[in-house]
Amino acid sequence: MSAKSLGPRQVLAWLPIAMALGVAVPSLALRLGLFEAGPPLTALLTGAAILGAAFVLTWASEAAQRDVSQGLAVAAIALIAVLPEYAVDMYFAWMGAKKAEYCHYAVANMTGGNRLLLGVGWPLLVFLWLVRTRKTELEISPRRRTELGFLSLATAYAFLLPLKKHLSLLDTLVFFVIFAAYVRRVSREEHEEPELVGTAKMIGDLPAFVRRIVVPMLYLYAAAVIVASTEPFAEALLAVGEHYGIDKFLLVQWIAPLASESPEFAIAALFALRLHPEMSLGTLVSSKVNQWTLLVGMLPLTFCASATALRQMPLDPRQSEEVLLTACQSLFGLVVLANLRLSVLEALLLVGLFAGQLASPSVHARYLFSLAYVLLACLWLLRREYRQGIWDSVRTALGRMPSEAPVPGE
Repeated sequence: MSAKSLGPRQVLAWLPIAMALGVAVPSLALRLGLFEAGPPLTALLTGAAILGAAFVLTWASEAAQRDVSQGLAVAAIALIAVLPEYAVDMYFAWMGAKKAEYCHYAVANMTGGNRLLLGVGWPLLVFLWLVRTRKTELEISPRRRTELGFLSLATAYAFLLPLKKHLSLLDTLVFFVIFAAYVRRVSREEHEEPELVGTAKMIGDLPAFVRRIVVPMLYLYAAAVIVASTEPFAEALLAVGEHYGIDKFLLVQWIAPLASESPEFAIAALFALRLHPEMSLGTLVSSKVNQWTLLVGMLPLTFCASATALRQMPLDPRQSEEVLLTACQSLFGLVVLANLRLSVLEALLLVGLFAGQLASPSVHARYLFSLAYVLLACLWLLRREYRQGIWDSVRTALGRMPSEAPVPGE
């Protein structure tokens, strides 16, 4: 793009990235001690900075697909695009080795991020698709069986965590193996030129030499913002809860993940509005696999690194209940998507059950909603297409052709 061709419309198109970069300035100034702020303002400024950095990372990661191999792109994007959420969770896990109550918040952030994806992200795309096309189902391609298969494996193992009542390096190993196998599988799939939209397209359409300078610079800036903002953001959230008598677990569980999930939701929604259902829902399915493997696996690893010892990260009853509820929601999510379609009814159930959890954050409610997810999953599995879909997905993850698979129990 030449300077002569850079008109007002092109300049305006770069406004989102300028805003995302600029919103971090107050947080950096706060971190450098240039001014002081109370917990509410600190949480607002640092949270906005993390949100802006998350958008920058998402755009840069999308554009980077133009310059790296497919396998490297999958691994890099999985790690980079979710860095904001990982940073907050890793901070809590790191501090958990020194102050036991911080383990509480690490699990809160992890379960909140995972449940937001299925309870808000997936239904949002179905409703946008309905408004845009008047169609009551959003479909994805059979190649997404790879993600569904590995999500099935991770979900099955996750049901063991509440029973063990701790997270250990064994869990790290299992989740990392699942994620590594997932990356290996998708890296061998046929490469397709990425279809970029919005700001990511603006970056991706830069001349190759310029793009290869701009993208790393965006990564470095966003990473610096996240590193500088994570600790004050996390501590400010806890201070706000303490001062105003708000449940700190709930604050960390829902407010912190909102900042990191918003960019993914925005990109997926844009794909849905532009009539790309595969890239829309497929993006959030892939994100769920990343969070349900890497994010969970990083918690005990970070905990042990901070403790400089081989220790188990304990799960108290509240944490165990949250992990169980998240696993049950994941089970229902992968079952309803087993036929590669997500309907308005299924979206309403996902968002309705999620809203019910927010309205009733009690011990009995967590067990009740967990049971509801399992019963609904069993109800859906009474239909052959869903049983076949799960079986095909698992076989795909294990490297076998779905067409060879008999249906269990048939």
